[in-house]
Amino acid sequence: MPESMCTGVLVLPIAPLFLGNTDGTRNSYNAQRTFFTPKLREDFPAVQVFAEAMQQPEVARQFAETCFVDVVGSYLRMEYIQDTDGAWLEPHRDIPEKLFSMVIYLCTGPEAKNWGTDIYDDDRKWIGRSEAEFNSATIFKAGPNTWHGFDKRPIIGVRRLFEINYVSPTWRDREQLAFPDRPIALA
Repeated sequence: MPESMCTGVLVLPIAPLFLGNTDGTRNSYNAQRTFFTPKLREDFPAVQVFAEAMQQPEVARQFAETCFVDVVGSYLRMEYIQDTDGAWLEPHRDIPEKLFSMVIYLCTGPEAKNWGTDIYDDDRKWIGRSEAEFNSATIFKAGPNTWHGFDKRPIIGVRRLFEINYVSPTWRDREQLAFPDRPIALA
């Protein structure tokens, strides 16, 4: 992403959640999560610019062609995540309604390189970790062998990232969508 777009999001006046130890899921604190909703787009120009860019047919087409996923008629879901010490995610696979998932790392600081996504085999045995270099990304498609998570480890500072999804029209949490009235089109 353009560095100015990353910086524009990093300086948003959105405080990180200090949840302490969590249960390994994000659903347990859905009400406190920061989604790029129509209201957030209205309040912050940086959010509007980023969301509009991801909604563009050219961008959606590139992801569809690169990842072999049909995004026509899906919806854009964007979350700004700010994990603090105690946060972790149990090994999981994305649900089928998440057609595409991309995590963009906005981590900074000396420990940030260790804050990437953990990858597991079908037995949920750890096999590796993505890099969490600033402005890099990891992509997942829902499937039977796409186990990933975030093993519990110290977070000194804030682990900042975006999760960007194209979700199916049956997505139940419509309040999480960037454009709930505008499905993705490629033309």
